[in-house]
Amino acid sequence: MASNPVDKKPVERDVERAEEDDTVSFGKGDILQLEHVNPVLNAKMHLVNNAIDEIGFTRYQWKLFVLNGFGYAVDSLILLIQGIIAGQAALEFSPGYANGLTIAAYVGMLVGALFWGMTADIIGRKFAFNVSLMLCSVFAIVAGASPNWTVLGLFVCLCSFGAGGNLVLDTAVFLEYLPSKDQWLLTLMAAWWGIGQLFAGFFAWAFLPNFSKDCTTVANCTYANNKGWRYVWYASGSLVFCMSIARITVIRLKETPKFLVGEGRDAECVETLLFIARKYNRPCSLTLAQMQACGTLDSGRGSKSKWSFGEIGVHLKGLYATRRMGISTTLIWFSWTLIGLAYPLYNVFLPAYLASRGAQLGQKSTYILWRNYTLVNFSGIWGPVLAGYMCSTRLGRKYTMVIGALVTMAFFFAYTQVRTEVQDIVFSCVINFCLNIYYGTLYAYTPEVLPSAHRGTGNGIAIGWNRIMGILSAVIATVADTSTPVPMYICAALYIVMAAVAAVFPFEPYGKRSS
Repeated sequence: MASNPVDKKPVERDVERAEEDDTVSFGKGDILQLEHVNPVLNAKMHLVNNAIDEIGFTRYQWKLFVLNGFGYAVDSLILLIQGIIAGQAALEFSPGYANGLTIAAYVGMLVGALFWGMTADIIGRKFAFNVSLMLCSVFAIVAGASPNWTVLGLFVCLCSFGAGGNLVLDTAVFLEYLPSKDQWLLTLMAAWWGIGQLFAGFFAWAFLPNFSKDCTTVANCTYANNKGWRYVWYASGSLVFCMSIARITVIRLKETPKFLVGEGRDAECVETLLFIARKYNRPCSLTLAQMQACGTLDSGRGSKSKWSFGEIGVHLKGLYATRRMGISTTLIWFSWTLIGLAYPLYNVFLPAYLASRGAQLGQKSTYILWRNYTLVNFSGIWGPVLAGYMCSTRLGRKYTMVIGALVTMAFFFAYTQVRTEVQDIVFSCVINFCLNIYYGTLYAYTPEVLPSAHRGTGNGIAIGWNRIMGILSAVIATVADTSTPVPMYICAALYIVMAAVAAVFPFEPYGKRSS
């Protein structure tokens, strides 16, 4: 988007004043303000950041932390649930393609991430925030009543469409209301991912051993004695439905100020910030006159319609507006591609590899199996907690990711030497903990360094690459030899590449504010 030439001089003076006198800001400046992509937008965004810092952290942000965290939890819950119930459902339906549910889930997540991400930049964050979880809950409940494998795959895909799209918005909405000194909470919010996994483990532990215990082979598995996997879907869908209702009733979300600024809706932006300030008795000195003094934004659209294909091109060009921004966008998408391939492949190949190497893990009962599964998922909650602390130190986001990736790589290599049940559960817990240090930080870093006007599109494409690799991993698992050690070492080596990429990211958000 280009600024009005008449307004350039006042804008440049405003930016200079903001850089010289930033008494309200807790940070050292806005991450992208030196890119000089659009001086009008930079100046207005600087004023908005000052206002958010002046208001500070309120109960409004605490509510967003919980309600947006639901999106993280649902994303991990749905991905794990489809994998958990696939075996029992397959005994009942005898599918022709065993990994069909995994592909269906990742296809839904892929389409959801792209659709809701781009929609968020066109019509705003509010609509997707309120609708996506509701869609997910409805199809999750219906999935439990599926009469055959094909219908189950369809509802898993539709359910994942809501869950995957919702995840794109969680970080963006929360970030765009956060004071700069509290942006580390964006990393901590990834702990909800582990909470979702924990619920998946609880549901499996509660229902599968008790309601599917007589269904062990295709011959003796019927609808009547194999209701455990259906109850898992009913419970999951009901939980997501309660979360979606809470999003509508607990907080009446207003459109984020930074989206409104990018759309040229200065009056609504100021009104939103003043509303929060009044409600929580906080100061806010931002005025509409200050915003208008910065100049007028050009929409930058090639056509009058917001729904034209040209609009998508505008947002893609915005992610590559400068050389540094282009490098940053590319490296972020590359990182999501790597983690999207490495982690699913690891889970696919590890069991067969351990069996081929003579690991004596013992004969676990169904109860013990799902108990251990729950323990592993519980461990994953605490990785983002440590990552949140590390991000708030001089390590920053980049080197938190470097450390998380390298430590995960080390334990991945070590895991190939597992020989006992105790070693198996301990290493599984440690790996899930370390992995979420990297993953949780990447989730937070991505929206922090993307420009607000194009944040949904950039975030959606990043997660979309992740989902594409998930689909690829399911296909590889079907056709490849899972007993060879080569994929294990490739997966671990990918984490070295992730660490190297994180180290050369051009932007470090520590001490700065999102733009």
